[in-house]
Amino acid sequence: MNGMRGWLQRLLAVVLLVTGLAHAAPVADYVLGAGDTIRISVYQNPDLTLETRVNDGGSISYPLLGDVKLSGLSVSAAEKKLASGLRDGNFLKQPQVSILVMQVRANQVSVLGQVNRPGRYPLEAGATRLSEVLAQAGGIIAIAGSDMVVVSGKRDGKAFRKEIDFPQVFAASGTVDDFPLENGDAIWVDRAPMVYIYGEVQRPGPMRLERDMSILQALASAGGLTLRGTERGVRVNRRDAAGQVQVLQPGLNDKLQPNDIVYIKESLF
Repeated sequence: MNGMRGWLQRLLAVVLLVTGLAHAAPVADYVLGAGDTIRISVYQNPDLTLETRVNDGGSISYPLLGDVKLSGLSVSAAEKKLASGLRDGNFLKQPQVSILVMQVRANQVSVLGQVNRPGRYPLEAGATRLSEVLAQAGGIIAIAGSDMVVVSGKRDGKAFRKEIDFPQVFAASGTVDDFPLENGDAIWVDRAPMVYIYGEVQRPGPMRLERDMSILQALASAGGLTLRGTERGVRVNRRDAAGQVQVLQPGLNDKLQPNDIVYIKESLF
């Protein structure tokens, strides 16, 4: 259990390092939008250097060119548009324009739930993936489960919801789930499901429910039986879909479900 959490945290730390290195490089495919702050430089023309914000209409006011709409253009396309304007207006013969995104405000996603730094995070590249955004949020915390949900109200014009088993993102066939996020997406990281065990066990109390955990595995995680405990007659209280509590007598290899309450009886002999 602790090994799985530690593995996930170490893996996210590696992703965070890689993400940081990637962000240090110029990103030409980021699509500009309203609210972004950019710095424009023209080679050998320092008087045309400008740091400005893309206004709500998606435009900037640039020397010699006036209002120029940049919203919806990638950084490289915006550089070409400004260069063409300077060249076609006979202001410069061969302008070399570069744009640096100083602050991202237009393209963001929300990370909520059991992460170290919940909040809104920028999509600084055209293909920022789920694992990269989780790394920006500092990774998941100890009480987080492995399941998470990505929702959006406007993915391809339709409501979007995808449930993800996060450890499978890094499995051999898990690349499909580590998909690029889009502006407005929200990631929800839920708490890990719990079960509760009491009676004649060494460490009674709440316990994190691992995937496909059996009653026997739960007993082992609770330190095993006390000297007076017995594996016979184990009781499980389980709430059904209607909210009614059922008392079950499962086998030791049966799987537990979230919020099950396991009772270990005292041996009569």
